[in-house]
Amino acid sequence: MSHSTAHILIVDDHRDIRESLARYLTKNNMRTTVAESAAAARKVLKNSSIDLVVLDIMMPGEDGLSLCRHLVETNQAPVILLTAMAEDTDRVVGLEIGADDYVTKPFNPRELLARIRAVLRRASSVPRERDPIETEKLAFNGWMLDTARRELIDPEQVAVPLSSGEFQLLLAFLKRPRVVLSREQLLDLTSGRSLGVFDRSIDNQVSRLRRKIEIDPKSPELIKTVWGGGYTFTGEVKEVTA
Repeated sequence: MSHSTAHILIVDDHRDIRESLARYLTKNNMRTTVAESAAAARKVLKNSSIDLVVLDIMMPGEDGLSLCRHLVETNQAPVILLTAMAEDTDRVVGLEIGADDYVTKPFNPRELLARIRAVLRRASSVPRERDPIETEKLAFNGWMLDTARRELIDPEQVAVPLSSGEFQLLLAFLKRPRVVLSREQLLDLTSGRSLGVFDRSIDNQVSRLRRKIEIDPKSPELIKTVWGGGYTFTGEVKEVTA
């Protein structure tokens, strides 16, 4: 997909904002669809292939954060949030949920276009899953991750608690075994991209995950560091069919 043919969904309850933005993006060779609410957006997402969602946080009915959470959990499309100046807390929550970026209102359409292109570029550079995983349980080295229940079971059949970030990180690794993933790609696959200052947070997440699944976290056998490259998961992953 080239960025010029990307299909952008603009979700905002202010008609002038969504329509003027749609005109601007269309003028810059992007396909656009507009929705005035989260409910309308869900209908569009069900019936159309959307490459990126520009999403207003403050809307009547279901708010943007709720829809953002749904989009991230179902891995449907990257999200750029539109936030008002006063919504600093919402912006942070949005990034924690997994939004890819944010723009503060009133925004410069040119800046938003640049951010859309950057997010699309990153999304297209993320390695594909080895195979789309249909099953809800993935086994590796005596461990099992139940993706439906977000539960990790150790070789002694004891549940090991995972934070949301650790779960997303482990799932990213299990879906792409033996693939070298850079920190930036891991951010795309787990928490969504925001500002470069968060790059090192992946190292912290990897350290915490190693402490839970490695026999010797200081000499890891499953999650290997690739110097200058990032990380790779070396274990053999199998789908568990119930």
